[in-house]
Amino acid sequence: MDPLSPDTILDALKWRYATKTFDPSKKIPADQWSALEDSLVLTPSSFGLQPWEFVIVENPEIREQLVAHSWNQRQVADASHLLIIASRTDIDEAYVDHFVKRVEEVRGEPGFTAYRDMMVGFINNLDSEGLKHWAKQQTYIALGQFMSVAALMGIDACPMEGFVAEQYDEILGFKEKNLTSSVLCPAGYRSGEDKYAHLPKVRFEKSDLISRI
Repeated sequence: MDPLSPDTILDALKWRYATKTFDPSKKIPADQWSALEDSLVLTPSSFGLQPWEFVIVENPEIREQLVAHSWNQRQVADASHLLIIASRTDIDEAYVDHFVKRVEEVRGEPGFTAYRDMMVGFINNLDSEGLKHWAKQQTYIALGQFMSVAALMGIDACPMEGFVAEQYDEILGFKEKNLTSSVLCPAGYRSGEDKYAHLPKVRFEKSDLISRI
């Protein structure tokens, strides 16, 4: 593949912002959304275990219902697409075995016993809360990948932690699916009325954030 130029990448990252007001009339084309879904699937994770599920809420009535549990932020209902990155609550030895089976299917070779035992040892060393914390941290890798790819495609997004996860889980039936809502990311196209689209980014100086040892 031909690498993107540094200017192309930086221009996209400078262009993106946490979109506060989406244009409800503008929808992401199906082929572009499919590419965004593929980018989520390609997200790296610790051990490659992928302790998540990417839930796209398409039902407009459910999306309206979720607004009240999102600090009344309209992005949840008005964006073209609503992505919920949910972390798994059932990461156990059986899940590891399920993953190892997939590795063997894709790579066409058995013999991942040592790797399997290492992963099982890792999860067994964490209590339930530690495991939930680890799984949630992984979801932010997927969020970063999704937002970066969206920016490169000229698609707006808004990462959101301002929501009540327990209410989301209840409305979406996540508990029965061994999932819990971790972070949201509505995606679509900014409204011309969003004043935040034209404000300069506020970041500390590069010298304040990057050091060398």
